[in-house]
Amino acid sequence: MSSKDWLSQGTLVLASNNKGKIVEFEKMFNDLKLPVEVIPQGKLDIEDAIEDGLSFVENAIIKARHASKISGKPAIADDSGICVPVLGGAPGIYSARYAGEHGNDALNNTKLLSELQPYRKPGQAIDAMFVCVLALVQHADDPLPQIFQGIWKGQVLEAARGENGFGYDPLFWLPELGISSAEMSKEEKNKISHRGQAMQLFKASLS
Repeated sequence: MSSKDWLSQGTLVLASNNKGKIVEFEKMFNDLKLPVEVIPQGKLDIEDAIEDGLSFVENAIIKARHASKISGKPAIADDSGICVPVLGGAPGIYSARYAGEHGNDALNNTKLLSELQPYRKPGQAIDAMFVCVLALVQHADDPLPQIFQGIWKGQVLEAARGENGFGYDPLFWLPELGISSAEMSKEEKNKISHRGQAMQLFKASLS
């Protein structure tokens, strides 16, 4: 089976119910002008998969297989989060539920700041990176999922800045630009973000 066979199916399911991610993906898929309809899984009444993998890659594949199995269509899934080296890579794959309640951005941000407090030193930045792994499966039992990975390096601020984006965007500082991820427009962010990078690799795979 060709790696592009899914293009002939007419529909690609986006295995996410995260509103922030869906908005970003819809914009990026729009820009790609794919000859398929990309449908968020919620429109097909598909609930979130149980993410019991131990890596971004495993969880992205679990989510893609889950959406593909229920819909009977090819599916693409994103697993992403923020990794902070001084915390041993945490929150990592647990980014969305770091504070215990899935998708509560305010609580997750507060917990991250609290966990970093002992590591704060005057004039010293705390490095971090946003990671995105996209997994594309032709069908639920696809033995060869396609994987696209993006890594966006930055630092963790001491307090939130900016009103845009979602998740940890208000805490993610880009020193070379002098702004936080939440101070960027969707267009600016999509060009350089972890998700934007993974989507560029996905796009390159189509040519």
